[in-house]
Amino acid sequence: MKTMKDIVWYNLYLKRRRREIFVNVILFILTMLLAVCMLSLGNTVYTPDVVWRVFQGEILEGATFAVYTLRFPRMLAGTIAGIAFGIAGNNFQMILRNPLASPDMIGITSGASASAVFCILILGMSGGIVSFAAIAGGLIVAAGIYLMTERGHFSGGRLILIGIGVQAVMNAIISYLLLKASQYDIPGAMRWLSGSLNGVKLSEIPPFLSVLILAGSIPMILTRQIKILELGEEHTITLGVRINLVRGLLLGSSVILIACATAVTGPISFVAFLSGPIARRLVGAGNTAVIASGMTGAILVLLSDLIGQMAFSTRYPVGVITGILGAPYLLFLLIQMNKKGNA
Repeated sequence: MKTMKDIVWYNLYLKRRRREIFVNVILFILTMLLAVCMLSLGNTVYTPDVVWRVFQGEILEGATFAVYTLRFPRMLAGTIAGIAFGIAGNNFQMILRNPLASPDMIGITSGASASAVFCILILGMSGGIVSFAAIAGGLIVAAGIYLMTERGHFSGGRLILIGIGVQAVMNAIISYLLLKASQYDIPGAMRWLSGSLNGVKLSEIPPFLSVLILAGSIPMILTRQIKILELGEEHTITLGVRINLVRGLLLGSSVILIACATAVTGPISFVAFLSGPIARRLVGAGNTAVIASGMTGAILVLLSDLIGQMAFSTRYPVGVITGILGAPYLLFLLIQMNKKGNA
């Protein structure tokens, strides 16, 4: 027989669950609206009716090329990359219980970037090889950070500090490569480093989407374990969770998401850093916000790309706009942590 306390807790659970579903639906609708705007807006504005006719297979002069060949891959890449960055950033922050524990704060994104820049500037490569190099670089750097952190006893704080140090080293390597490279090769590398959706091809989308589905499903399957991990390592072990296995799966899937997203779009700054806190504030306490973080990431990328393409006389890569949005939040977070004595 249920006690009054059980009924209260169950009602609270239902309330949280309804709020999470409502927020996810709203975020999904916003993502779809921004996706339609990405397809409609540009040098030439097309109505949703024209866009729909293009996807029905009708050949329309100018519209078919602009919508299907140029804007459609850009929209898909932005959406998938945003979801990947958002889920990965939220995973890191929840596992390590620190808002600074974002892949672009602890060297993983910089590792992928350094590897890609080396291929572009030193080896003169492009296309799929650069993407593969970025993925390999991100995975290698992440493995190195984790191995250095695992010595003795795993510590989220130690991982963040080691990651920040590794990020500084990777950024120094990137700067050195840019200084030594031919001036004719630097613009291409800089465009890639700024985080851009320009030049994304439709052929790159299917493998990227497959990685998102496979790696992104892991935190959704492990939702219960993530909630337990938030209680702390001692409680997690007491409740019978295989903490090293769960942590390894979550961190591994997050690194794969970040590396693949960086390989396709370049390092779009602060999306992984911002998505989790925004999503968790929206869904409320007691929820992992995995889906909400992914949708928030997609919204940030699509909205920032629209702003960069439409709001100024000069077109800016999406990473420039997300950097403008994220930098004030980082300063605010550091000030807040310093006031609380956590810095």
